[in-house]
Amino acid sequence: MNAPTPAAKRASGSSFYNGMRILPRAEREAMFEIYSFCRAVDDIADDPGPRQARREALTQWRRDIDALYAGSPPLELSSLAEAVRRFDLKREDFIAVIDGMEMDVVADIRAPDRATLDLYCDRVACAVGRLSVRVFGMAPEAGLALAHHLGRALQLTNILRDLDEDASLGRLYLPREGLQEAGITTTDPQEVLAHPALPRVCAGLVALAAEAFANAQAIMAKARRRVVRAPRIMGEPIT
Repeated sequence: MNAPTPAAKRASGSSFYNGMRILPRAEREAMFEIYSFCRAVDDIADDPGPRQARREALTQWRRDIDALYAGSPPLELSSLAEAVRRFDLKREDFIAVIDGMEMDVVADIRAPDRATLDLYCDRVACAVGRLSVRVFGMAPEAGLALAHHLGRALQLTNILRDLDEDASLGRLYLPREGLQEAGITTTDPQEVLAHPALPRVCAGLVALAAEAFANAQAIMAKARRRVVRAPRIMGEPIT
């Protein structure tokens, strides 16, 4: 039996690992590489170090992705380059993920307006979905729709689940309009979490996530069972 690759070892700690490991070998290894990339740039975004150093690290990742698509990937990205070639993964989706991580680096996100929150979700979650559905082998139109709805549902759920953890980092992803509608005027993460109207704000996000999950389920119900086995499993631990 072949030893696990570094990307596989990294993915083994993911809540999505069970969904990835059921895939055929080529698809499985590609998903491990995508996850490893996402984990690496996410670690940069969450690093407590100086912002400028983290922005430079993300800029280096953009250079590395550009080099990969130019046919000269860094040695450590040779396996990711193989996944890109085999599944026709798009450069703009990798760059979108990096751009999303940079949103957390430039300044701590606090109560973004809904348009900014939607952009953030598209970059850090839906773009990963767009990469993934190519590996799964979904038809383009259905794949893009699933990436949009399931990615958004999962990211909104993450936001609700991680309120305390994000607040400890000085971040608050609840939409500003939702706070205002609930009568919350502060955007200080700890003050928002202590406010008695917080459940009302969360309920609005729960409704949006539930709608997105329902849309994703409807898309998967019409797709070939084989190509949606992994995304079904990936959604289960969070739903």
